Amino acid sequence: MKSYNQWSLLLLGFFALALVSCTETEIDEEKPTITVNYSGGFPQTCENLSRGQSYTIKAKVADNLELASYSVEMHHNFDHHTHDDQEGACELAPITTAINPLNFTESDQLPEGLTSYEMLVDLVIPDGVDTGDYHLALSVTDVTGWQARTSVDVKIID
Repeated sequence: MKSYNQWSLLLLGFFALALVSCTETEIDEEKPTITVNYSGGFPQTCENLSRGQSYTIKAKVADNLELASYSVEMHHNFDHHTHDDQEGACELAPITTAINPLNFTESDQLPEGLTSYEMLVDLVIPDGVDTGDYHLALSVTDVTGWQARTSVDVKIID
């Protein structure tokens, strides 16, 4: 009788453990979104940015669960390379060699709990940088590691 009670308690313990283990974990299968294509979004494709001026990059990001971080990067496109996430196409200047190109990078963590956010990143175009074609690459990452990117073609002018 004693061994029967021990087996019953053991089986009951396994059953209780199985019930606790069956709780489902939500799996995030959605990437966050990022866009500059809204009223106030900046810059738009083919926008001209002048040397010696300051700008505020504005992009809206969103996620179904929670946002984690964003980054902004700007580099020259003097060799006419492309990115798979580019929006639109601009008329390009002839291929040239960079002498003093603008290289800009900024990234930041977002406050916990946000599902939408408007990125506001200050950008100063120094007087001495090369004019010409540039890519502005924007990315956002959610708390589960999904990332979305978009690239915008811009020109730096005098």
